[in-house]
Amino acid sequence: MSSRRPTVFISHGAPTFALEPGQAGPQLAKLGRELPRPEAVLIVSPHWMTLESRVSTAPRPQTMHDFGGFDPALRRIDYPAPGHPDLARRAVDLLRAAGWQALAHDSRGLDHGAWVPMLHMYPGADVPVFQASLPAHLDAQAAWAFGTALAPLAGEGVLIVGSGSLTHNLTEFMQHPVGKVAYVSEFAAWVREAVETGDGPRLRRTLVAAPHARRAHPTPEHFWPLLVAAGAAESLAPARVLDGGIADGVLSMDTFVFGNES
Repeated sequence: MSSRRPTVFISHGAPTFALEPGQAGPQLAKLGRELPRPEAVLIVSPHWMTLESRVSTAPRPQTMHDFGGFDPALRRIDYPAPGHPDLARRAVDLLRAAGWQALAHDSRGLDHGAWVPMLHMYPGADVPVFQASLPAHLDAQAAWAFGTALAPLAGEGVLIVGSGSLTHNLTEFMQHPVGKVAYVSEFAAWVREAVETGDGPRLRRTLVAAPHARRAHPTPEHFWPLLVAAGAAESLAPARVLDGGIADGVLSMDTFVFGNES
């Protein structure tokens, strides 16, 4: 067994993050170099949601270009990381043992919520990556519990990553605001304080208690991966905040690392 890995929440932004690393891309690259090399990365992304959780056991997951209307150059990017069928089946077993109706999926590729941040973090595509789908109809407690069910994998050499967005208002994103919109910073600061103080109850209350929560997340699916990553952590402390700045005026690009990184 390897030593326990930390768990990570990554704000993956828009698909153009693959081409425009901004402030967050170099931080993810540095994080990938600093963390102990994992046996595999397990990613939970809002771009794969199912009624019953599914885990990809594909040995060679394809790069999915699950978006439209962006720079055509994005569709030419391939991220050929291998999968890890054995650890994926272990994830299925853990979820079932915790009461989730989990299934294996033998052909699912990597959606952009997975391969875009991994392109920065592990650019050589030489670390196995597999995904677990985000169950539909979650609430804060259930998202946290989903992460807790997967937590033993962190003690088996797996880097558990929740990939979402600290803020995610698509309507405002499509309006191309000029400059940073103030509410984004205010909401992000509230969440950062919860992360830095290790306040799990506050973190779970974010979408009902944080300033501008409804505006930051008109729908919650891009926030749940943060609670999955936190729920999978052995402890929220120590926690590290990587300030990724704000992309496109409304997308906070922060990354949070939970647990010991050595």
